[in-house]
Amino acid sequence: MPNDFYRTVTKTISEVGYAYWKPAKGSHEKWRHQTTGKLLIVPRNLKSRHTANNILKSAGSQKRL
Repeated sequence: MPNDFYRTVTKTISEVGYAYWKPAKGSHEKWRHQTTGKLLIVPRNLKSRHTANNILKSAGSQKRL
C-alpha cells in the first residue's frame, strides 16, 4: 500500500476530465474540470486514504482506494 496517494488521485481525476489549473495555498493545488469548471483542491502530501477517497468521490469517480 502506498504511503502517498497523490499520484493515484491525480491520475484518476485526470481520466475523468480534470486538469491542473494553478497552485493553491501551501502545498495544495487547484484542479479544474475542463467542461464544467468545477474546482478540486488536492494536497501534494496526500497521505490519508480517507481524504483521497473523498477527493475521488467529489470528482465523480467510482474508484476507491
